[in-house]
Amino acid sequence: MAHSSVRQIAADCGVSIATVSRVLNGHTSVAPDTRARVEAAIAARAPAVLVPRRSAIPRTGPVFVRCPYLLSDYFGLIVTAVTETLRLQDRVVHLDAGESSQTRHPLATLAGSAAGAILVLPPEDPAELLALRRRGFPFVVVDPRTRPGPDIASVSAAHVTGARRVTAHLLELGHRRIGVIAGPQEWLAGSDRLAGHHAAMGQAGILSDPALIRLVPPTLEEGFEAAGHLLDLPDRPTAVVCFNDKIAVGALRAAQTRGLAVPQDLSITGFDDIDISRATTPELTTARQPLEEMGRTAVALLSRLMNRDKVEALHMELATELVVRGSTAPPS
Repeated sequence: MAHSSVRQIAADCGVSIATVSRVLNGHTSVAPDTRARVEAAIAARAPAVLVPRRSAIPRTGPVFVRCPYLLSDYFGLIVTAVTETLRLQDRVVHLDAGESSQTRHPLATLAGSAAGAILVLPPEDPAELLALRRRGFPFVVVDPRTRPGPDIASVSAAHVTGARRVTAHLLELGHRRIGVIAGPQEWLAGSDRLAGHHAAMGQAGILSDPALIRLVPPTLEEGFEAAGHLLDLPDRPTAVVCFNDKIAVGALRAAQTRGLAVPQDLSITGFDDIDISRATTPELTTARQPLEEMGRTAVALLSRLMNRDKVEALHMELATELVVRGSTAPPS
């Protein structure tokens, strides 16, 4: 990076040129808050101007696995696959998990303490991920919250294709008035799954009705409430597409409290195919995400990055599978 650019970053952040240089070269002797401030300033500038030197990342050593959520059936399957695959490679795993971890910002100090990292649905600002990448630190994002930059390695499910196939299944059964309980649209999975629904409806020549769409956090309770609003409409939907299986379980309960039989009166679909989808009556039609394969694929990709091997594709989308069970049927 040009010395003038280093001087400008230092002036912007109120630190010395030497401090900026240490951040660029991955040294650990910088306070975390100072490092984060400098990296944010670096990330805000044009990549063509600010290309940091590759830091001396150890090829051997522990791998940092960050999943700042409760390790339930969804996240637990991913993290288990990641850690077991890493241990087969004789890697030490440093696991940072649990919702309390969301208040910490460990990425700034990773370069000096780990050989690489796997970040599951990271809540960090994209600028932090970009700054980490520019230091030459190898990491892979699993199930990215926002669309990853072109040079950030990621593994996810094919959300658009999976959601399109779920809605197409309902259309093939004869449903036309289809409600949607979508997830947060600031999440990549949320926006992509809603886009997949719209694509299937459009392909069938049907314009999605905004009155039949609800955007909610992905929980059973929110699914129950949102489904209640849809089912209380004067012209209620004959089917409801849900962002995930937990929302779908909430929708099932909302239907039952209104005396609606599933699937005779109402079809309901989920997404993910976690254990809860097979514990309902009826069992849920859903889209199966290859969660364990996502974890194993992330480790394989990270290994290539740590070894400086050639990588054919940094962004990997794994296919989902439509699983048809008892919660869907033709409209009565």
